[in-house]
Amino acid sequence: MATISPPNMTEGLRPLSIIGSYNYHLSTNRRNFTSLFPGLATGISYERLWSTISYGRVLNLSPISKNLIFQQGRNVFNGKGVAVISPKISSPSSSSTLGLLDAYDDEYGGIIVDPERLPSSANAFASILRASLSNWKLKGKKGVWLKILQEQADLVPIAIKEGFNYHHAEPGYIMLTYWIPDHEPCMLPNGPTHQIGVGGFVINENREVLVVKEKLCPCQCSGVWKLPTGFINKSEEIFSGAIREVKEETGYKMLLNSADSQLVDIIVVTRHVHKVAFEQSDLFFVCMLKPLSFEITIDEKEIQAAKWIHLDEFLGQSFYEEDHMSKRAIDICIATYENLYSGFTGHQLTSKFDGKLSYLYYNDLQKF
Repeated sequence: MATISPPNMTEGLRPLSIIGSYNYHLSTNRRNFTSLFPGLATGISYERLWSTISYGRVLNLSPISKNLIFQQGRNVFNGKGVAVISPKISSPSSSSTLGLLDAYDDEYGGIIVDPERLPSSANAFASILRASLSNWKLKGKKGVWLKILQEQADLVPIAIKEGFNYHHAEPGYIMLTYWIPDHEPCMLPNGPTHQIGVGGFVINENREVLVVKEKLCPCQCSGVWKLPTGFINKSEEIFSGAIREVKEETGYKMLLNSADSQLVDIIVVTRHVHKVAFEQSDLFFVCMLKPLSFEITIDEKEIQAAKWIHLDEFLGQSFYEEDHMSKRAIDICIATYENLYSGFTGHQLTSKFDGKLSYLYYNDLQKF
């Protein structure tokens, strides 16, 4: 760390050391900077120290240090000032002080960059990113995870130019990855590959099924009475999604098809198909549900009509006579209703892998 003696220093104060700045966007220039601090130690270039000051981090200062810096800084820094500390205090060991991105190791020999501490300047980001990649390569690191928040989207093209690849995006951010080893295949997991849909099979004691006609649907399904279906939300259980979709489309409150709330025979049948919406794969689960209310209130934005329909009329539609997969799925639902088939039951258990309580689904027809 270079020791400097600012001009007009208050008598009795010792030389101080530059460690950062109050603001990433200083309004001064190199000429003013070098004239203000002529006593830089030999071997420290102005360019390197300027970079450290321009993109450094704010540290807590003593009142006397703050007063001195603001007094010295007004003419050159427009009152924003340079952060300084006594030479007896060691400089911070964070990556940013060393000109590297703030990051931490993951469990697989890789790096996760802190998205909250990325440089706000595109030029600074480009320079520090290149330095960081070189440093991580020397250390033998593997994959790099770089999350860029929406408000810093201008940094994305810079990272792509340096060799990063798109991994996935969510509202508010985009995730990029970089595989460092040149002669090893990339072992980073792929981004999300599936969307998850659910349907609710609701049948009453009269062997009538709750069905809907959708306003907007593929042409081959136009005018067809079908089960209420939809996609589950983020962090939503499969059966919770089925209950919500039925309630949203028909107004019915649902009960899982079990007397025991901890053991739920819900997942009757599952369909897996590939390259559907946006080339993603699709998992679709049909759940057995019981109604708790009996007044239909449709979602007029999505649903044209909803009603109870007898099984024979439901399966007599030409669509189900021609669609063998849908027909087989309904047959399995009927067999479950008649106690001739047992679907997957959800059991809440805690896993030692992550310590979380979650559902394990399996057929427990034979207790063990």
